[in-house]
Amino acid sequence: MERRDFIHQALIGLAGTVTATAVSKHAFASVPEPIYQPSAGTAPPWRGPETEGPEARYRPVVTLNGWTLPYRMNEGVKEFHLVAEPVVREMSPGFKVNMWGYNGQSPGPTIEVVEGDRVRIFVTNRLPEKTTIHWHGQRLPNGMDGVSGLNQPPIPVGKTFVYEFVAKRPGTFMYHPHADEMTQMAMGMMGFWVTHPKAQHPNISVVDRDYCLLLNAFDVEPGSKTPKVNTMLDFNIWAFNSRVYPGISPMVAKLGDRVRIRVGNLTMTNHPFHVHGIEFEVTGTDGGPVPVAARWPEVTQDIAVGQMRQIEFIADEPGDWAVHCHKSHHTMGAMGHDVPTMIGINHQGLVGRIQKVVPEYMVMGERGMYDMKEMEMELPPNTIPMMTGTGPYGPIGMGGMFTTLKVREDVKPDDYSDPGWYKQPVGSQAYEYRGSLPPVNRESAATSGATTGTPTDNGNAQVRKPNSSNNSSHKH
Repeated sequence: MERRDFIHQALIGLAGTVTATAVSKHAFASVPEPIYQPSAGTAPPWRGPETEGPEARYRPVVTLNGWTLPYRMNEGVKEFHLVAEPVVREMSPGFKVNMWGYNGQSPGPTIEVVEGDRVRIFVTNRLPEKTTIHWHGQRLPNGMDGVSGLNQPPIPVGKTFVYEFVAKRPGTFMYHPHADEMTQMAMGMMGFWVTHPKAQHPNISVVDRDYCLLLNAFDVEPGSKTPKVNTMLDFNIWAFNSRVYPGISPMVAKLGDRVRIRVGNLTMTNHPFHVHGIEFEVTGTDGGPVPVAARWPEVTQDIAVGQMRQIEFIADEPGDWAVHCHKSHHTMGAMGHDVPTMIGINHQGLVGRIQKVVPEYMVMGERGMYDMKEMEMELPPNTIPMMTGTGPYGPIGMGGMFTTLKVREDVKPDDYSDPGWYKQPVGSQAYEYRGSLPPVNRESAATSGATTGTPTDNGNAQVRKPNSSNNSSHKH
């Protein structure tokens, strides 16, 4: 189903248009024009009077493969317009998925405000069912919390509701539906919200680069275009901001920059978020900034379901550094979970006979999975390889929740363009050893006392098990 047909069918039966009766009495009848972003690239930082010049109040964030939603001022209130609707997200070049999102994208656009701002968000429902928005982690009036049936009636199809509150505390938050969330969140309805401090905060550093990314999981069968919403754990598409590597932009930093990465998790499982080449500190959670005295250095931070973690570091090592989820299946593509283990099985003589029955059969896993990185397999339409992505030295062999942190000495401030691949200085790259190797004598090593095992008939060490004499002193 193409994008036009998917969206058209989803909109059949809309119950009406935006009317004044659907708008909160506390809002003005004039609804701000909705802004859309058709590109799946990384938009530059938001530019406006609050982010530039002597009156600048904050440094804007950069949402990886996303954008910040513009607002209008209306008698001192910042007004935004979110449109919940079916969208088609290109997760990687040529791989398009039918999703639900906001303003043409999944995730929806990032909302940036300043602590103390009064905000008014118009939410128009162009989905084929009712919805709401919950402002995850925010302090606000109970009636603005967005839980269908508990805090408000759901937003009917074709209607617009208004949420209005003061951004009381600085930090990183998320927004997502609390109406049929199993379907709506599984289809990609989520977004970031950033509240910048109104003045210098003792636990919030001034940074040079500030990135946002949401962790996503979808179950899209190869050859299909629409996620299976009933899946609980066995997802096959793992993404940053609904993009999969190599379709994800790199995070770029100038050597010496202080970098902040805000990571939110609205999937069905936890994700150990790992950054190569540096040590970072967790400087914020959904609950607010972490006091300086409570921080410690890390290289991996596990982010549980419904959590946000804000990490910061100094980009003081030049190079192209991997950034990824450390669950191995989460850096794989759509075909990774059902491949049988064939390690050590000799396929010699079998391939030709099998191909007479199954012409497309290929050897998979005889020596492990690494060979598959270089295979040019014919894939079903509209899917991605299990292992993908090519670097300057060949296949990287990871996809999904994977990108790079590119640190360079010559990057200009506010330049987020890809600087290309890093060229290691002479003498600073791993190389092949071409000298002679000592002979391997496993039996000698096993019997010399170098190991705690006992030799077996084939010379391999065996773990010594405790016996009764060794443990007699522990018996009662």
